[in-house]
Amino acid sequence: MHDIKRNLAENIRRLREARKLSQQQMAKLSDLPRPTWASLETGTANPTLVVLSKAASALHVSIEELVGAPRGEFEFIPAAKVRVKKRQDALLRPLLPVALPGLEISRTELPPGGRMAGVPHTTGTREYLSCESGRVVLIAAGEQHLLNEGDMLVFRGDQPHSYLNPDKRRKSVSVSVVCFGTASV
Repeated sequence: MHDIKRNLAENIRRLREARKLSQQQMAKLSDLPRPTWASLETGTANPTLVVLSKAASALHVSIEELVGAPRGEFEFIPAAKVRVKKRQDALLRPLLPVALPGLEISRTELPPGGRMAGVPHTTGTREYLSCESGRVVLIAAGEQHLLNEGDMLVFRGDQPHSYLNPDKRRKSVSVSVVCFGTASV
């Protein structure tokens, strides 16, 4: 519990200072009393979700970013620490070191003639596929779409889909950006 309060205090102060705003200005922007803002920055507050939500909204970040471990100015991730996954014939390499809510970005390598089944995501998800080298075929909704180097395709990621490298001699490399939809309850 103490780590969360310390994280909150450090993150909220760092974010406010990065925006070159005073505590009074942040209190006004967040619709919180200035003493409440000050107690958030000193780590003495035990804020409600409403208070956290107002602070996060005023700083344009998620609540998770407010209470998560503080991040440094830079974070170097050596290639050996990046977790490359193998799914069917494909090698999937994440392009972000940490998960961002609602977003997934990955690089996919398919060997010659390789294929990979995509995983249908939540309702409303959009996927943005860019062919970086070689060729890739996206199969979805009973249709096939051939992408050559430099081509892009946007499609519904909430349906069954798969990827295929039609070239028998050259690997294909593509980048996929998945923007997750929110399933309605």
